[in-house]
Amino acid sequence: MNEKVVLDREDIRRTLVRIAHEIVEKTGGQRIAIVGIHRRGAVIAARLHERVEELIGVPVPLGDLDISFYRDDVSTRDPDRQPVVHASHIEFPLDGVTVVLVDDVLYTGRTVRAAIEALFDYGRPERVQLAVLADRGHRELPIRPDYVGKNLPTARAERVNVRVDELDGVDEVTISQHEEDGRSPSGYARPDVEVRNKDAGLEAPRR
Repeated sequence: MNEKVVLDREDIRRTLVRIAHEIVEKTGGQRIAIVGIHRRGAVIAARLHERVEELIGVPVPLGDLDISFYRDDVSTRDPDRQPVVHASHIEFPLDGVTVVLVDDVLYTGRTVRAAIEALFDYGRPERVQLAVLADRGHRELPIRPDYVGKNLPTARAERVNVRVDELDGVDEVTISQHEEDGRSPSGYARPDVEVRNKDAGLEAPRR
């Protein structure tokens, strides 16, 4: 598969430093928390969290969200391709807090919609902002990021691949040609989602 590297390790480092400064400037004086969407969004959130804390000099709550049971395609997915469920960690109050939701790639907007729904099951934030490493367009919902690392105009036949050292052994963002794999034409199925057999006995959380 041919891949074009659009962000390398140093590009990603500089991009996250810039986004951290933008978060501090835009939320000055507000109580903030940073929450990442599993999986790579959670890794990126942890990096942003470290930089934001360095800039403001006070502790900032950090959390992560699994959106598996909030996805709007759960009932239509192949039973053998259901996502693996990761634990969510929101161990701080959300009321009155500006939550910066972090993901790796913004595409149709459906992942972010699911994340917002999941987030509000933990409390009622003062506001929710969105930070993404890459925005590839093709929105299907009226969702717009507050902080963008890089805008990547792409065709639907292309795929944006985000790799992080913590999970993949390398930091890079690439664009590759999409190969048919039985996923939804909307592209809502994420390239980093693992799958679990239908016999795993997953149950949705009580809402």
